[in-house]
Amino acid sequence: MSFDQSISKPVLVTGAAGLVGRQVVRRLVEQGRPVLALDRLASVTQEGVKITACDLGDIHRLHAIALDGVDSIIHCGAFSGPMVARDAPYSMVQVNIVGTANVLELARVHAVRRFVYCSSTSAYGVVESGPAYEDVLLKPGSLYGASKVSSEYITTAYAEQYGLSAASVRLSWVYGPGRTTDCVIRKMIEDALARRATRMSFGADFPRQFIHVEDAVQGLLCALDAPVLPRTTYNVTGDTRVTLEEIAQVVRTIFPGADIALEPGADPVDEFQQKFSIDAARRDLGYVPKISLDDGIQAYARWLESTHLPHSFEVQKA
Repeated sequence: MSFDQSISKPVLVTGAAGLVGRQVVRRLVEQGRPVLALDRLASVTQEGVKITACDLGDIHRLHAIALDGVDSIIHCGAFSGPMVARDAPYSMVQVNIVGTANVLELARVHAVRRFVYCSSTSAYGVVESGPAYEDVLLKPGSLYGASKVSSEYITTAYAEQYGLSAASVRLSWVYGPGRTTDCVIRKMIEDALARRATRMSFGADFPRQFIHVEDAVQGLLCALDAPVLPRTTYNVTGDTRVTLEEIAQVVRTIFPGADIALEPGADPVDEFQQKFSIDAARRDLGYVPKISLDDGIQAYARWLESTHLPHSFEVQKA
């Protein structure tokens, strides 16, 4: 997708210090686009972009920061995943739902060109038959999933009632450089690098649909720049569905000495889901995942080895 290089107003990115938001900022900067990056704490990205501190609950500060105008918004700011803030339900509602409403109001006031909400396939809950398309009944099994459903509905309501050009992009499990919350792929790689055994009491037969962070970012940018949005929700995944044992096998290929053992059973903080269709994202947004699971895990292993961990194993090239 292309963008108008004459646009001088910035793309506002919330959650700019997070896994996805940080990479969104990087890609926008690489494209030469002005960016207004926000997160809960102030910092500076590796590209030298200033991240301005702003709590999404502080609507007055949001409007003050965006006083000079905003071209469009990619809203990534939220508690990210069903394993996060499980014991803080009030905070989950305030950040994920009220925060989204505040950013949508900012979008309405500034009549932004496009609003893209970073949603999650956790909105579906258990999915027993597939392929799963966007319009099936949503039955979230966690407060996190419910917060995504709520924010999607509010986003759609703003689109219908106020004419806001908006889409919710349902990302599947995102992995890759920069992830700090629980991630089974990172755990297996880190254990292998440290010569630790990986033991899990579940997962051998439990499927999950991963997406590399670069593909996740591409999906959001495709939604940002699509000429039109025929619908307001899109599945964006890596277009694979594999068991955690299959993930373990990829890691064993990269680290032949890796000691990984998984038992059968479901992840206690995740739902069983059949494969999600990305047909709508392909058709309407031009989204196509570019990083295969094998290549993505190998690249992630190289990144972890070079930036965080002792060189206990040499990463095997496929």
